Amino acid sequence: MTICAVIQQVCPCHLLVCDCCTGQQIQVNTDQACCFQCGEQICIHHCGMMTNSLPPQISATCIQRMGC
Repeated sequence: MTICAVIQQVCPCHLLVCDCCTGQQIQVNTDQACCFQCGEQICIHHCGMMTNSLPPQISATCIQRMGC
């Protein structure tokens, strides 16, 4: 699955993003979080599994910079 989102917060091992389609906040777990900055628009590829936590969490398989 793929999500287009805007980065709201960068932490050492995850990103907090806002999904461009739904407006939902999502925590994206990734070892490459430090490579990104707040405000960037990204495309997140993941396996499709999302936790029921608040915010929901996914594990990224690939993240690319791009416009939403």
